[in-house]
Amino acid sequence: MFRKCAGNYRAGIMRRCAPLFLSGLFVMAPLSRAQVNLGPITVGAGLRTDFVSTTPTNGPTTNDFQINDIRLYVNGPVYDDLKFMFNTDYNSITNSVEVLDAVARLEVSPEFNIWFGRFLPPSDRADLYGPFFAHEWNVYSDGIQDGYPGVFQGRQNGVTYWGTFAKKVKVSVGGFDGKSATGSPDLIGAARVQIDFWDPEDGYYLNGTYYGDKNLLAIGGASQIQDGHTATTVDFLMERKLPKSGGVVSVESEYSDYNRLGGYNSLYAKSEGAYVLASYLFAKKVGVGQFELLGKIAKADFTRGSIANPNYDQKTDEVNFNYVIKQFNARVMSFYQNVRFNRVNANFWEAGLGLQIQM
Repeated sequence: MFRKCAGNYRAGIMRRCAPLFLSGLFVMAPLSRAQVNLGPITVGAGLRTDFVSTTPTNGPTTNDFQINDIRLYVNGPVYDDLKFMFNTDYNSITNSVEVLDAVARLEVSPEFNIWFGRFLPPSDRADLYGPFFAHEWNVYSDGIQDGYPGVFQGRQNGVTYWGTFAKKVKVSVGGFDGKSATGSPDLIGAARVQIDFWDPEDGYYLNGTYYGDKNLLAIGGASQIQDGHTATTVDFLMERKLPKSGGVVSVESEYSDYNRLGGYNSLYAKSEGAYVLASYLFAKKVGVGQFELLGKIAKADFTRGSIANPNYDQKTDEVNFNYVIKQFNARVMSFYQNVRFNRVNANFWEAGLGLQIQM
């Protein structure tokens, strides 16, 4: 229920990662507990932190411990089908805590739900799962995922209708405040359609993986428009638990086209690109968790800049070796990422170790 915190990459791509020798310190991290129930109200918390070693092509290596996210989750009913959601997150750029979600939720049936307030608008799967429910560690660093405009961590202020039909088709459509998201007073229209061909996915927010709990084949498309400017994405996720080995194979992909709306670099009117991610979760437990291998390749093109800002492309390769203790509630993720540009920006690579816990 508590997804998303996109967009820290836009404030500076050169962050994250850590040496692999630290993995032993975290392998036996205690299992996180369920949310605390205070009558009908549930309270939870989440933490993402890592150690990053970054080496640019021309420059010294930097080593940093970072607090990526600290979240507080509060949810509860108001009356019958009327509920509320209030979540906060730590802003590592300003070193402050800000409002993440503040939502009045009218949830009458699977087919009829209305959310009003601040939350994730209809957009790509990556926006709707956020870093805590993403599959890889370095999410939102490829120039492709979740390039939609937002107020904070991909959120926008507005209203959305959403519903699920026949447990297979998910539809959402809404209107959002343009001035707070882009500076323009024109409203932002947003819509998403998703089809789940195998197991269904419940709720509005999504996951980047289900670690074998679902056999999933899903295709989704989303678009936002403001005064003729558009942002459009198409995403795909296939995940299946193998009958003989018990391991889990997952493939995720997305294509994005940001045309004068959103994008990773405001100096360029248009950017488009695609990525493919594949992973294998080993069935056998080692200690309290399971090991997982993950790889990702991505390419994004940035065009329609000024004379002083020539077109360029970005290629991103990432490899994760993860230790999944309790799915999204406790996992340790070692990673290597190589980012290359054909011009404008300097190449760099980074490696590191991240720890995520939730309760």
